[in-house]
Amino acid sequence: MNHRMIGYLLGIILAIEAALLLLPAAVAAGNNESVLPYLITIGALLVLSIPAIIFKPENKQIYIKEGFVTVAIGWILLSLFGALPFLFSGAIPNYIDALFETISGLTTTGASILTEIESLPRGILFWRSFTHWIGGMGILVFMLAILPSSGSSAIYLMKAEVPGPTKGKLVPKMRKTALILYGIYIFLTFLEMLILCICGLPLYDAAVNAFATAGTGGFSVLNDSIAGYANPAAEWVIAIFMFVFGVNFNLYFFILIGNLRDVFKNEELRVYALICLASSTLIAINTASLFEGRIGDCIRTAFFQVTSIMSTTGFATADFNAWPAFSKAIILILLLFGASAGSTAGGLKISRVLILFKSIAREIRHILHPRSVNVVRLDGKVVPDETVRAANSYLIIYFAIILASFLAISLDGGTTETNITAVLTCVNNVGPGFGDIGPAGNFAAFSYFSKLILSADMLIGRLEIIPLFVLFSPSTWKRH
Repeated sequence: MNHRMIGYLLGIILAIEAALLLLPAAVAAGNNESVLPYLITIGALLVLSIPAIIFKPENKQIYIKEGFVTVAIGWILLSLFGALPFLFSGAIPNYIDALFETISGLTTTGASILTEIESLPRGILFWRSFTHWIGGMGILVFMLAILPSSGSSAIYLMKAEVPGPTKGKLVPKMRKTALILYGIYIFLTFLEMLILCICGLPLYDAAVNAFATAGTGGFSVLNDSIAGYANPAAEWVIAIFMFVFGVNFNLYFFILIGNLRDVFKNEELRVYALICLASSTLIAINTASLFEGRIGDCIRTAFFQVTSIMSTTGFATADFNAWPAFSKAIILILLLFGASAGSTAGGLKISRVLILFKSIAREIRHILHPRSVNVVRLDGKVVPDETVRAANSYLIIYFAIILASFLAISLDGGTTETNITAVLTCVNNVGPGFGDIGPAGNFAAFSYFSKLILSADMLIGRLEIIPLFVLFSPSTWKRH
């Protein structure tokens, strides 16, 4: 284990967070709010990061174990320090609540303990939404993009942080891959921001909503979420961009280089689009009576909530808690599936679900025809058995974590509907659930113990289990 290199990388991560905190500090200063909460946090980050960066290790080589450990510790440190502005400003006076809100932001979950939002300082609300943007593509991917030389070890950091069953390079050099991904991410963010301004949203609101959409997080600056703007055009724009950010970013690179063939061949994209279209249609038909003949409102609301849940953004324009049971069932299924691998969305990911169903079909074929050679294919290519096994193992661990967390938070009491969907929505990084934590509710009523459990679930969901398991595995720290 290259401890010194891990410390060096963690120092860079903390320094990046300190630099990013300058943005909400500038927003606070521009609104005549105190900048001390941000400056104190920046000072603490620099005190820890500068010594780690100054003393560069001679051996800069890291492998998969160091990559997982760096990602896991890095995200924990980002959360621990990212909570301080909430605490020091008095916006969230309890540290565990502040930590829950920060982890929810960085993991792009959007679950909140806040019961009232609009009265909070604009700088704090900016930081709250900006954490979505930071966590969406990943802070380590950002680090790889800005470092002069990331070396061959960068692939292990990318593998540990980028969600999905498979990871790879877009171009031979990992730093260029990270630059391409962040370039696309920034362009789409500013494009949405511009269109929202054209739709009539103030620049500040356009920015924070674009950050939350890009990171598929869902923190809003209004108590009524996006519905509070009463702006149908903005709702359509946000809904479309939620779908866009749920698409594998590799496909946007293929579009840029003119490789449209691979885009149209992408099975995950086709299934993702089909599920969105079918779910929106079914919900629109099922909820039509609630809209009293307003067909346009019905279609827009159905599409918005489908893209919001499937992309795991969590924005709301309606309280789907009040929808018919059939529509709620569809929402629950979408909450589990998520969107595409390689996007900023959470959930199981469509590609992983496809691999799981295809592996089941392969086993059935093998039982019926024992001598036949059966493989799992995705986009016409053979999926390695290692990837199939990993997807199957992930599903087992995934449900084990859900069951254990559900039992743990049930010690608080509460309804079964609230508790199980609280765990599901946190593990899948969605935000709203059913019962007391629906679009009109929040997580404030949970005990501090349950909030810590749910915070861990959010981190596990964002990092897709393995990095945190590696971090806390005794064998990781044994000397060999």
